[in-house]
Amino acid sequence: MTVTIVGAQLGDEGKGGIVDVYGDAADVVVRYQGGDNAGHTVVHEGEEYKLSLVPSGAVRGKTGVLGNGCVVNPTTLFDELDTLRERGLDPDVRVAERAHVIMPYHRVLDGIEEDAKDDLAAGTTGRGIGPTYEDKAGRRGVRVGDLLDPDVLRDRLEYAVPHKRSLVENFGADPDADRFEGAFDVDELFEEYRALGERLADEEMTVDAGAFLQSHLDRDENVMFEGAQGTSIDIDHGIYPYVTSSNPTAGAAAVGSGVGPTVVGQGEVVGIVKGYLSRVGTGPLPTELGHVEGQTPPEGGDTSETGQALATYIRDEGGEYGTVTGRPRRVGWLDIPMLRHAARVNGFTGLAVNHVDVLAGLDEVKVGHSYTLDGEETTTMPATTEKWGRCEANLRTFDGWPEFDAEQVAQEGYDALPENARTYLEYVSDELDVPIYCVGVGPGREQTVVVEDVWT
Repeated sequence: MTVTIVGAQLGDEGKGGIVDVYGDAADVVVRYQGGDNAGHTVVHEGEEYKLSLVPSGAVRGKTGVLGNGCVVNPTTLFDELDTLRERGLDPDVRVAERAHVIMPYHRVLDGIEEDAKDDLAAGTTGRGIGPTYEDKAGRRGVRVGDLLDPDVLRDRLEYAVPHKRSLVENFGADPDADRFEGAFDVDELFEEYRALGERLADEEMTVDAGAFLQSHLDRDENVMFEGAQGTSIDIDHGIYPYVTSSNPTAGAAAVGSGVGPTVVGQGEVVGIVKGYLSRVGTGPLPTELGHVEGQTPPEGGDTSETGQALATYIRDEGGEYGTVTGRPRRVGWLDIPMLRHAARVNGFTGLAVNHVDVLAGLDEVKVGHSYTLDGEETTTMPATTEKWGRCEANLRTFDGWPEFDAEQVAQEGYDALPENARTYLEYVSDELDVPIYCVGVGPGREQTVVVEDVWT
């Protein structure tokens, strides 16, 4: 059986925690897109693990796979694996030979190009993700399998590096400058990445991902697909150009892992929703509270005293600062048109709603129920970001709920949630026509109200 975990908003929805909640019954957990820009936090047995590349299930002893849809920085991968081993874990992580490799020149170009984009910046982490996907599409990428064959690796570098050198020169920089530390030197890159390839081979980490996963499915084992980021920053279905460079949506679980779409489609697809909205990066955000300098558009956000105070409260209570960058995230009320779009694009069979506890104690909680666009009401996101930027959110108000004991509620079940919180959750479920599978009321696995077991 398969279960696919998908972010329903703009990333940072708490996907890693839900993978942890449902991960016990999984035999394999697969990342199907993204790279080490996808920061996620997992709490296991009271210990907090901040990961950016290793699949969340590895903390629980599950086999983790980085699929062919991922872009992989081998140095980050080994750093994370070594850190987990130092903390007493024994992670089993495999890497698709078809996955593309993030090279040092990708990271350099990421920073240079993001600076040049100015107000079109997508909030990149500077990890080289976008430039690596560009090279993948441009057929000049280096794949994990290439690191295992020195002759092929050198050929790939000799083809790609001159192109990268010319790009840096076009930006007015010297590719041989000391500050780039050999990022554009074929010989240095060859020696470094040949050695990384040898370590991958020595530890028997590389696989043909599709065949590897199918062998597990043929044994009736459970496979969980873990998406990074969120639906509204999907490069095809998101708020282009303020998007990531890959497809976080459920359809990519098949493409980015090597199994067929019928395999993914016959399983559960769980949409992960944060009880409010957050994001990093520029661009519109119709339900935004407060204003984050350098990210919120000049006329965006609720900059009233109340709006600023609510934004600060939610940001601090929810720890809304980037796992990778530490940047403050923009926050806002839950955006239902965004979720309607996500439910349609992904075909959710269930919802996991996180951070319900963050909103506890507020007198009232609001949601963006619909938009007004050019004088007319619309109930879903428009196809272009320019139109989305002209949308005004039509807010619906709910009575707030008191603070509660998260672990006690998780033990007693859904009915133990405050009545007003349940009213809020049931509104979301009804609007999307998707049942609630679980509710996150705290950061730990033991602080999650499980309503449905996805594996039965």
